[in-house]
Amino acid sequence: MSVRENVTFASQGTSVAAWLYRPDGDGGAARPVIVMAHGLGGVREMRLDAFAERFADAGYVCLVFDYRHFGASDGQPRQLLSVRRQRQDWAAAVAFARTLPGVDAARTVLWGSSFSGGHVIAVGAADPTIAAVVSQCPYTDGLASSLAVAPFTSLRVTLRAVRDLVGSWFGRRPRSIPLAGEPGTVALMTAPDAVPGYLALVEEGSTFRNEVAARVALDIALGRPGAKARRLRCPALFVVCERDTVAPARATLKHVAKAPQGEVVRRDTGHFDIYVGEEFETTVRDELAFLQRHVPAT
Repeated sequence: MSVRENVTFASQGTSVAAWLYRPDGDGGAARPVIVMAHGLGGVREMRLDAFAERFADAGYVCLVFDYRHFGASDGQPRQLLSVRRQRQDWAAAVAFARTLPGVDAARTVLWGSSFSGGHVIAVGAADPTIAAVVSQCPYTDGLASSLAVAPFTSLRVTLRAVRDLVGSWFGRRPRSIPLAGEPGTVALMTAPDAVPGYLALVEEGSTFRNEVAARVALDIALGRPGAKARRLRCPALFVVCERDTVAPARATLKHVAKAPQGEVVRRDTGHFDIYVGEEFETTVRDELAFLQRHVPAT
């Protein structure tokens, strides 16, 4: 059994809230640490605890954080999603994790899912000291993700994003847009499985809000974190969902095939399925097997 405590650290002067998981009764040799955060607009309570508990039970220390502007972390305005800021949060989380008692700083692992699956590719590629990367159902190619959305919906999202961005230049409050919406509505994710799949991860009492500052849609469309996979110097596991409606598998497979020490696991499933049920169990087993091969807990 693992033990969890609430901790905080600073990112660019702002307090970031995190859960720290340790193996129960841990007091021996320094252990690897897995740094974890969620995907597009997600918060810790949306099943990251389930993954972290399994990793901690297997002997890993886990640091699971909410980005600034989201969840239990500070940062104003709320629901502001910035790729640059979130990667700063990753760097701050890694630096903090390496200072924790009982942690082997040389064995730091990045774990990301969906949008953060792209972050860990980019952050890992920029930091040669990272021991391993785990990236599941990763966002790797903004053009591919944009083309997966109906053209008229994409146009409406873009117009709202431009209005929000221009308004920010004049100090106006952010214009929000839903993260998940029904097909045909104006939202960042409108595939048929988006609402039932994404919102099903929200626990009662969660700090999650189904909205985000619309300007991020421009960053999403232009982003290609998967292109950085070729620069990863460490072992990397990519769990790719064959029926992914958010981060199309074809583009992802093309990018991650270039990771020098990459391993790919393909799932005949959708983007949101690997968080729950048997798909979750299978994914955790595969990720633990990868970790135990490359960054063993003991």
